Amino acid sequence: MIRNFKTISLALFVASFAVTGCNDEFVNTQPLDQVAGSAVWSDAALAEAFVTGIYAGLGQGGFNEQQLASLTDETLFTHPGRNITTITESRSNPADPGWINETIDWNNMYLRIRACNLALENLAKPNFANTNKIVERLTGEVKFLRAYYYQQLVRYYGGVPIVDKAYGLGQADYTMPRNTMEECINFIVKDCDEAATLLKGRTMAKGRASEAAALALKSRILIYAASDLYDAATAKSKSSAHAAFSKPELLGYVSGNRAERWQKAKEAAKAVLDLPAYGSQLNLTAPVSKDQGTTNYMNIALSRNGGERDMIFSRSYINGKQEAGGQQGLYNGPNGYHNWAGNTPVSLLVDDYEMMDGAKFSWSDPAKAATPYTNRDPRFYASILYDGAPWKPRTADVAAKDPVNQIQTGQYEVVNSSGTKVNIAGLDTRKSTVEDWNGSYTGYYMRKFIDPNPAIVDQNTYQEVPWPFFRYTEALFNYAEACIELGQDAEARTWLNKVRYRAGMPALTESGDALRQRYRNERRVEMVFEEQRYHDARRWMIAPTTLGRKATGINVVGTLKPGKTVSLYKYDPTSYDYSYKVFEIDPGKENRQWADKMYFLPIHRDEMNRNSKLIQNPGY
Repeated sequence: MIRNFKTISLALFVASFAVTGCNDEFVNTQPLDQVAGSAVWSDAALAEAFVTGIYAGLGQGGFNEQQLASLTDETLFTHPGRNITTITESRSNPADPGWINETIDWNNMYLRIRACNLALENLAKPNFANTNKIVERLTGEVKFLRAYYYQQLVRYYGGVPIVDKAYGLGQADYTMPRNTMEECINFIVKDCDEAATLLKGRTMAKGRASEAAALALKSRILIYAASDLYDAATAKSKSSAHAAFSKPELLGYVSGNRAERWQKAKEAAKAVLDLPAYGSQLNLTAPVSKDQGTTNYMNIALSRNGGERDMIFSRSYINGKQEAGGQQGLYNGPNGYHNWAGNTPVSLLVDDYEMMDGAKFSWSDPAKAATPYTNRDPRFYASILYDGAPWKPRTADVAAKDPVNQIQTGQYEVVNSSGTKVNIAGLDTRKSTVEDWNGSYTGYYMRKFIDPNPAIVDQNTYQEVPWPFFRYTEALFNYAEACIELGQDAEARTWLNKVRYRAGMPALTESGDALRQRYRNERRVEMVFEEQRYHDARRWMIAPTTLGRKATGINVVGTLKPGKTVSLYKYDPTSYDYSYKVFEIDPGKENRQWADKMYFLPIHRDEMNRNSKLIQNPGY
């Protein structure tokens, strides 16, 4: 299509030239919809517009219809034919890597990196007045963006070619080998440091890079650098694919002191924690109430009512500009509300939410199994919609079937107009009378990131909830993790308990590996659906026992108690006895399994064919 467009354009140009002859004025006419490169870098406003365009590489953040959560043990993607299972079933290969969105795509990331390099080269010798040090500000923003895009490549593909100049026509050679993982991380850290220095003390517009964003990115990449997957010796001991790989330096550190890497990660995270403008409700000395814990967590997820102080760098949305990222209610909401139920939580995730007293939830405990949604971590109620959960009023065509506004994902016994007991499926199931094809397979729905305002009809109104690229809490977790790995358990507990108190959960008291495991679960539930789990399970090298598990759902059955008569589906423990049964998702829908090659994605066959100097990742 592009080639045809160019051919047509050339034909039109030739025809126009034939008509106009050698009219010099025509030849010198500038296109009205384009700006010459030389003009861009001679005008501060145009230069800023160019840099603003580089942000487009951030896409919708994580607010796509298909979400990274469905490549993990967080959610299951409902709809077929999207190449999700290629990854979850470990069938990725260089010709068909599976679902790759624009913020992961190799070519798109290098396209943005080239734009960064072009901007940096021109900003180094600006042809416009440096009013209010705009050159330094734009340079800082571009340094951050280049670091971010390289971070995307590194954490999905491992070490990649470092391109730090804008290639033009006439180069003798456009091919490059992959740099080592250590070289790539050093390059990212250097860009982050320089960006933080250039942006220090500046008040930046929402959605633009800042000193805090640069420091947060540095914290993230250094916590990765210290992790198991990025240590070649550890990775080899835990993965046969890595053990057989002849170029381990492309995927991890082959020398150096790992404890020093943890120390650098700790220091980078602390630099974020020391920023005075961030952090929400982290000065508590005891847990808040259950309801307040749920409210605190919702405020952070929605970035409202003080929760926005947790946000360091985000992608914002406004209803006036209808973008896909503002449609999370439509994409993930219940079908009984005319939504699409795209990414639905799996029971594996739900079961990892602790009880209010900090104990583990267990289906083998009869009391917990009888009322599985009672007295759970308050963040559960802000993140998951389950059978009987209160939610928004139904749309007008459905309201009469659910006057109490509860999620219906089970099968209940009711008495029909003839006085006969019958079983009916809930409105939010795949046997619903409302868009059954969009029902959840797992029996759960996502609540986090969906605006609970009843005035917002999700399927028609675009919501204004921002995507969190970097949260203050992530840096806090990075700091705690580094402390744990350095044997500084008391310091780690101090910071982790700040998060738990805010959520209404009791303090952690463990040490050693027990604390490490509690920390990992804490990070799992606090950062749920934020594109953390995909990378955490890999860098900790726990993917075989987490991401490799079969996805699970819940069957809920309500049976009328003796003497009770109910004619309409309604969660009511005074009228019903409930049974809950966890089941594995039909392998015909999704048959999850793990292969060690999936620690990194394959470099696409086309890219390998274009660049003979590249080495493919192990297992492909």
